[in-house]
Amino acid sequence: MTAIATPRHRVSVATAHLNAELDAVADASVWSMDPAETGQTLIDLQRAEARLVELKARVAAHADDLHLGHDTGASSAAAWLAHQTKATRAAAGGAVRLGRDLEAHPATRDALAAGDLHVEQARVVIRWVDRLPDTVPAEKVVEAEAHLLGLARDHDATVLNQMGRHLFEVIAPDEADAHEAALLEREEAAAAKTCMLTMHDDGQGITRGSFAIPTYHGAGLRKMLTAEAAPKHVAATQGPGVERPPTPEAMGQAFCELIEHYPADRLPKTGGVSATVVVLIDLDVLLGRLEKAGVLDTGEKISPALARRLACEAGIIPVVLGGDSQPLDVGRKSRYYTPAQRTAMLVRDRKCRAEGCDRTTGLHAHHKTRWADGGRTDLADGISLCSWHHHRAHDPKYDTTYHPNGDVTFHMRT
Repeated sequence: MTAIATPRHRVSVATAHLNAELDAVADASVWSMDPAETGQTLIDLQRAEARLVELKARVAAHADDLHLGHDTGASSAAAWLAHQTKATRAAAGGAVRLGRDLEAHPATRDALAAGDLHVEQARVVIRWVDRLPDTVPAEKVVEAEAHLLGLARDHDATVLNQMGRHLFEVIAPDEADAHEAALLEREEAAAAKTCMLTMHDDGQGITRGSFAIPTYHGAGLRKMLTAEAAPKHVAATQGPGVERPPTPEAMGQAFCELIEHYPADRLPKTGGVSATVVVLIDLDVLLGRLEKAGVLDTGEKISPALARRLACEAGIIPVVLGGDSQPLDVGRKSRYYTPAQRTAMLVRDRKCRAEGCDRTTGLHAHHKTRWADGGRTDLADGISLCSWHHHRAHDPKYDTTYHPNGDVTFHMRT
């Protein structure tokens, strides 16, 4: 996509001016601001931040309408934005969703655009207004939204969310009990559909993340981890019936134990390969004759001590590497890649090789040269692609280019 030399739309012009003003104070010292001015500036910045969030969401929703990035093979405007700005997919997708939600709730959009509302409060208002039954008259829905916006002037998002649960009582008190029961059923159904888990490696040996699962499953997970983390010596040292809650550190270690000892034969297969972690380790390292890091098939490195410990409990598959440390071809001459070839390909590629794509699971083995056109089922002619980009590779509307570094790019034909 080509950058425009001079912005023309009033929103683009305002954005350029805003960045210019921020450039002017990028190195400005704030030590001379007195308490009163400091406090007012913080308040003004908070309001400005809310207004920027609304404007970004508005533009992001418009980008989604335009299918921005489609011409370069991006799966969505959010995916394009994440690649261009190095934001996470979750953050980029959240901007688009917020823009859509604000389109449907103009009063909330106006409050956020004016800086009278924080984005967390806006999401609370939208959530509870959307949970009102379809039988509520339109004018009552408007009243409900206005009621929550009024409460937002005096309460933060956490308290506002608690108040939102009682929104129906405000507009229809006689039907509140039945509505609460129906609301709980809807919450349980929604929780089952909106499970999520995100993880990211912080580059310092720790993977951090967050998740959302239904309350029932959360209670089950808590019991499993608590049982694993419970101190075995408490009863012996303090007598029966004495329990001490496990520490967060103990719960984290219990979670690791759960992952390491989950039966591999109960895991599903993805892309023809069991969903198990592959560790590359030299034979000399395995035998303790050399101290060298092991490498996971996803690219992360682990210490030789950890690799040897895992090898004590895991199956060992020999893989012969060439002089360039790439897996040698193990292929048989068939159309479909074997599990061994797929594993070798995943070890080599580590993720979808489409430029800008970071998917590492559910990858497909793709022939660069189609099998029907004489392509060989070997590693040299194979490449790992996610489902979306695998479809683009076979889409006649796109030109596919394979690059020397192993990446592939797509461009819509004109």
